Amino acid sequence: MTVLDRLSLNQATVKRLSVPEAAGLCARHGIGAIGLWREPVAEIGLAAAAAAVRAAGLRVSSLCRGGFFTHADPEARKAAIADNKAAIAEAAALGTDTLVLVSGGLVPGRRDIGLARRLIADAIGELVPVAQAHGVRLGIEALHPVFAADRCVITRLGEALDLALAFPADAVGVVVDTYHVWWDASLLADIARAGERIVSYQVCDWILPLPVDTLLGRGHVGDGHIDFPPITAAVAAAGYTGPIEVEIFNEAIWAAPPDETAATVRQRFPLAF
Repeated sequence: MTVLDRLSLNQATVKRLSVPEAAGLCARHGIGAIGLWREPVAEIGLAAAAAAVRAAGLRVSSLCRGGFFTHADPEARKAAIADNKAAIAEAAALGTDTLVLVSGGLVPGRRDIGLARRLIADAIGELVPVAQAHGVRLGIEALHPVFAADRCVITRLGEALDLALAFPADAVGVVVDTYHVWWDASLLADIARAGERIVSYQVCDWILPLPVDTLLGRGHVGDGHIDFPPITAAVAAAGYTGPIEVEIFNEAIWAAPPDETAATVRQRFPLAF
């Protein structure tokens, strides 16, 4: 197996393409896996999306995303749980065993970050039997602290891992996304501690200056400030041998010709090792 055999293109990197278009792009560029997002899957229907990926000869490395559990209102919480149960079933139907969770920011109208974290733990516990029944693992993703208020109060890999360890390993793991965790002094130790709990590894670079919308401050591997090889080596040493997704949110990259983006992704991917 070569380095490029590990490459998966997360659909967010070519956000403006449909599932069939993104799958065709991967096939043209010799990228053997794709990470899908629920919204474009829903646009064409679950069966059609699964068929498009199969027709392109791809495997699905993950489905994004579940989560957003931080609702104190009982009806909103019930709706979030139902949506996540649907996401688990969608992941299984698409042929992936990994559902990425962006767990949620502060409870609307509240500043109690501890409450938000408790709601996340309770929701994941409720979803564990559903995940096990479908053969899908819930991947808790730590997000950079800049997103704590509105997207995810889980801000360190170690925190995500501590939460995951409260549940069975066949149901709950963690996602290592370099963009979100590269800065953490405990990162390499936490990757080693995670071991079999690592369900997905995602790479893209941290670029400066940050755009007004900080969510879009990602770049191709090699464009920014992240030292990838030690992180990739740690993930490998922990036992993770699965696909490595390139997931980039960047307006300029979204506006670029998709074939140009895919070619750059392939060219830069070895720099992560």
